[in-house]
Amino acid sequence: MSYDQLKLKNQICHRFYIASNGITRLYRPLLNELDVTYPQYLVLMALWEEDRVTISSIVDQTHIDGGSLTLILNKLKKKNIIEYLKDKKDRRSKIVKLTLKGEKLKEKAKEIPLKVACQLPKLTNSEMKSLYTLLDKINAQFKED
Repeated sequence: MSYDQLKLKNQICHRFYIASNGITRLYRPLLNELDVTYPQYLVLMALWEEDRVTISSIVDQTHIDGGSLTLILNKLKKKNIIEYLKDKKDRRSKIVKLTLKGEKLKEKAKEIPLKVACQLPKLTNSEMKSLYTLLDKINAQFKED
């Protein structure tokens, strides 16, 4: 009996694992300049897109689970990057708002996506767009579960 299906070279998950770790390593020095981690950066990007949102809105945007997101938000709060406001419509809910420091980080971060893309010179723009399309297709299947 052959066990080729168990070889690492035949695993899509292993390719994702390697790529994910590699991309995270590309971001690390750039995010160190902002004093944020990659998950914190994801939350900031969501807030830069739309500020003053509920925690559930950030979960929907970033796909970070609620428990992990709470820890991330609390760390951002300690760094004075975000603050919590009471939701006037629902007292059980909190609104997350960028502080002035959080808003200023956007200017410092604006070049990060380009710097990361420049570190992937073997991918053409067309290949990058195809990769986005394929990843979106894969990720859409996880949303259905």
